[in-house]
Amino acid sequence: MSARPVELTLIGVDFTSAPRRAKPITAAIGRLDGKAVELTRIETLSDWPAFEALLVRPGPWLGAFDFPFGLPREAIVDLGWPLNWPELVRHCEALGKSAFRSALDAYRQTRPFGQRYAHRSTDLPARSHSPLKLVNPPVGLMFLQGVPRLLGAGVSLAGMHAADPQRLAVEAYPGLIARSITPDSYKSDEKRKQTSARRDARRCIIDAVCTGHTPQGFGLRLDDFHRANLIDDASGDCLDAALALLQAAACAHAGPPHFGLPADIDSLEGWIAGT
Repeated sequence: MSARPVELTLIGVDFTSAPRRAKPITAAIGRLDGKAVELTRIETLSDWPAFEALLVRPGPWLGAFDFPFGLPREAIVDLGWPLNWPELVRHCEALGKSAFRSALDAYRQTRPFGQRYAHRSTDLPARSHSPLKLVNPPVGLMFLQGVPRLLGAGVSLAGMHAADPQRLAVEAYPGLIARSITPDSYKSDEKRKQTSARRDARRCIIDAVCTGHTPQGFGLRLDDFHRANLIDDASGDCLDAALALLQAAACAHAGPPHFGLPADIDSLEGWIAGT
């Protein structure tokens, strides 16, 4: 009798470049059942060792991570940085936070006013921030902290980097799903902005995704406990992790070799799933 195949675990990650107890990295864990995604648990990772432990968990798993996997090719060429993705990642890691920040600050000053931030090809259709942005949100620092850890853990990145085929990462952007449902703001880390209107927006998003009203048609299946948690979390981190989980499901459903991403993505820039 042949062994039963191991079920694919899905992971959706809402990321921060400075995890701590008050603002942890949030991971939604689930599995695919047809066109439904069952949310089985939410994990909070309050430091880098906890996040690194997630990355080395045995597969098979597919994770959607809410941080940029690459930088704009235009900027890389202008800066004279390596044009090979692993070498680029190691170069940025070796620079460290201070020198990386200084290099991007100086680079922006060389660009025309109104075009300070170079963008990746995927950023425009996704309406996402340039990975060169260092504040509000610090997307560049998210790249600097997240991507070297993916590389170091031996995770494969769809369309970008082949490593362990049992642990596969795609780039997520929960805002793609949220904006397809409502234009209203649904989250804030500032207490004074954690309003009933934002709570209502979270409930609206959850109602929609639980009935399959998502760009790829995948529905979120969750129990009353997790539903209440996603509504009550005013930071939106739990909801964003769950939305990333839906993006992971769409990629898993599309399957190899491209997992729903374009066949010809730029391996230096990467591509946001669902764009």
